[in-house]
Amino acid sequence: MCTVVVRWSAGQPVRILALRDELTTRAFDDPGRWWPEHPDVVGGRDRVAGGTWCASRVDTGATALVLNRPAKRDADPGAPSRGVLPLLGAVHGAGWRAHVDPAGMASFLLVLATPGELLTWDFDGERLTETRHPEGTTMVTSGGPEDRKTERYLPAFAAADGPGEWRRLVRDAPPADDPGALVVRHEEDGRVFATVFGEVIEAEPGRLRVSSSREPWTARPWDVLAVGQAPPT
Repeated sequence: MCTVVVRWSAGQPVRILALRDELTTRAFDDPGRWWPEHPDVVGGRDRVAGGTWCASRVDTGATALVLNRPAKRDADPGAPSRGVLPLLGAVHGAGWRAHVDPAGMASFLLVLATPGELLTWDFDGERLTETRHPEGTTMVTSGGPEDRKTERYLPAFAAADGPGEWRRLVRDAPPADDPGALVVRHEEDGRVFATVFGEVIEAEPGRLRVSSSREPWTARPWDVLAVGQAPPT
């Protein structure tokens, strides 16, 4: 996951836009209930490691997302994959740290958005820093040159009226070979790193709606997965 926008206000459904940038050859499954041990969790599944970049727990309305960070690109041998973090965040909330030791893991930013709070944890390979965010619209990226996305796009997302307008903003940004672009595509040595998935999540306790697309910059309709009585769009 490389770009996340969260709109949070106490007592209101949480709304999230998540854009995943990855090698185009890395296989994944669209959001679903992929983990029998967590039947109330919905998320996309990475077929390589079996984890996820984004997971939502239906009964609590919590969503957790992980973004790779550049400080420590490679995990130590035997360290857990970052793909376990959204599952732990969605299931255990802020108590996820009791279920995994980040020591040795590659660096990350973990986002936890619930009806009651928005928290992030930034791990640079040595230190884990927690930040509590105020109500409103927050945008986070994988860091470094990608932070230019916040300068360029956060005001538009903050002013936009709901998820439909967020999807329009993504459609207005065709893929570009620029780390500060909202939707990216970069080719090097025969490999393509690009925006491979986009999703808009609307969640509150007992209600979840996930709209998603593998080509979010196009005008094609997004797929919709609704669980419970879906929040209004």
